[in-house]
Amino acid sequence: MRDREPISYMDYVKGIDRLNPEEQLSLVGIISSRLKKAITRKTRPSSILELEGLGAEEWKGINAQDYVRKERESWVNG
Repeated sequence: MRDREPISYMDYVKGIDRLNPEEQLSLVGIISSRLKKAITRKTRPSSILELEGLGAEEWKGINAQDYVRKERESWVNG
């Protein structure tokens, strides 16, 4: 048995033209669904513990108590 050459990106693009509109629309749905799953897996933490330290660089050098006091003052003083 002979190893097959991998299909190139351009082969896929050319193959789209051979599909009827319904098949093309189905293909778009399949690709969209797979992309959504891939993106969700990469962006959604699987555990709350993965969020630890997230954004820490934004708070570096800021005193938490001073920040909260100023925020509360802004609610009163608008």
